[in-house]
Amino acid sequence: MTAKNALNEIKRSLDRYVGEKILLRANGGRRKTIERTGVLEETYPSVFVIKLDQENSFKRVSYSYADILTETVELMVCNDDGHVRLTYSQGILEA
Repeated sequence: MTAKNALNEIKRSLDRYVGEKILLRANGGRRKTIERTGVLEETYPSVFVIKLDQENSFKRVSYSYADILTETVELMVCNDDGHVRLTYSQGILEA
């Protein structure tokens, strides 16, 4: 599977979770991990946008689908059963 197809597949998979509460873990550099919660607001052709909860200083953050592919960003969907981690493996974004 080519990289472009992989990124398109990640986008299509994330489309299902638009409007869902998300826990985001991202590499903040220098061994820092940023953990924030918010709502997956929109998916665009190259990036996705998360509207953060009120306690954060930023209102929205965006990341590229390549960040999921390279595991720079981890997403977890918050549902009634707890958190479900979304991981990309073998051409499929899995919950």
